[in-house]
Amino acid sequence: MAKSRHEVREKAMQVLYAYEISREPIEMLLESIAGEELNEDEELYRFAQALVYSVLNHRSEADELIREKARHWDFDRIATLDRIVLRLGIVEFLHFPEIPIKVTINECVEIAKRFSTDQSGRFVNGMLDSILTSLKEQDRIRKEGRGLIDS
Repeated sequence: MAKSRHEVREKAMQVLYAYEISREPIEMLLESIAGEELNEDEELYRFAQALVYSVLNHRSEADELIREKARHWDFDRIATLDRIVLRLGIVEFLHFPEIPIKVTINECVEIAKRFSTDQSGRFVNGMLDSILTSLKEQDRIRKEGRGLIDS
């Protein structure tokens, strides 16, 4: 059973990766990958659902931000898992006002290190930092409650 938001983020990333590869119905993937472990904790399961659906609903917005900062990279050559982790981070920045920025960055870097390439942690960290700087300059970051910590 998943016990933490960190584990929920890992499950959300796995659901999004499976969706990216298979294009099977997201509800089925969410239930089969995250449901077993998270159904016992309704709050964590709702957080997983919110992450997954927010990433899907804001995918083009996130991808545009990634493309802006990955000028020297062909977007399609960025590792699929790294793109998904970047989308998760961007969505948390913009649409989860209660989550502190440092938490989002740390979580995304850890997931990239664990599940992707040796360079992914540094790549994700640099990209999210650069994207965050742009979002702050555009006054698009709205944090509240716990989310205000270290923002």
